[in-house]
Amino acid sequence: MRIIKTIGHLRKILNEFSRNGKRIGYIPTMGYFHEGHLRLVRHAKKECDICVVSIYVNPKQFSPAEDLSRYPRDIKRDSMMIEKENVDILFIPSDNIVYPNRYLTYIDVKEISGTLCGKYRPGHFKGVATVVAKLLNMVRPDVMYLGQKDAQQVVVLSRMVADLNFPVSIRVVATAREKDGLAMSSRNIYLSREDRCQAPVLFRALSDAAKRIQKGERSVSKIIAFIKKTITQDTSGKIQYVACVDANTLEPLKIFKGKALIALAVFFSRTRLIDNVIIPIKKTGKSQNY
Repeated sequence: MRIIKTIGHLRKILNEFSRNGKRIGYIPTMGYFHEGHLRLVRHAKKECDICVVSIYVNPKQFSPAEDLSRYPRDIKRDSMMIEKENVDILFIPSDNIVYPNRYLTYIDVKEISGTLCGKYRPGHFKGVATVVAKLLNMVRPDVMYLGQKDAQQVVVLSRMVADLNFPVSIRVVATAREKDGLAMSSRNIYLSREDRCQAPVLFRALSDAAKRIQKGERSVSKIIAFIKKTITQDTSGKIQYVACVDANTLEPLKIFKGKALIALAVFFSRTRLIDNVIIPIKKTGKSQNY
């Protein structure tokens, strides 16, 4: 595995691969890897000739009140993990490479960035879209791999790629989960023992809600109320939001139809966790597997 830190070095190597007809798969990350990241790598290794992973903790997507300074970092650990997965290139740019002096240009994907998580994290997806656009221009991959856990991020980046005509396809990989259903996240290490025991309630609530929809429930308000009650009646979780939206447009739903996304964000102590399920609704009234 090659560890590269400059754009010039990266492009020199990747341009050679491209000239030789190699298909390049790319996974943008902020590091502190878990099984979810490794699944993205395995998909890229299976479907592409060259696998590139980047690690960059992007300051532009954190507000002053968020956890940039304490976001978990361990480059040595991460390098060892993905080297075992036979990653070809690990790209680790510094702040001054990504955002050189007097940096002025940003990408704002309107409307869909201001709902769900974006409602509570103003400027977050502006930072995400900007850094991913820059990284795509640096790596120039054929395929970018994203995890379904960050559902809104997938929609925002898909829209950006389409609107700005990036020559890259997006492959979305299912959320990786612990045995008890908790969605894997680098932030899970912040959870206390008690919070970790309670946190699986999120996926349990989503799964039970999906079963109700499969049985014919179509009222969004009833499903949201059910999810909130499931989370709050037996745990200390503080709900930031529970929302049911169209999975492609993120427009709020009043009744379940089409392809629905149920997404939520909940605090356990200081740790904010997100999760979601996607439920395609059949016109016959029953939903498909999610």
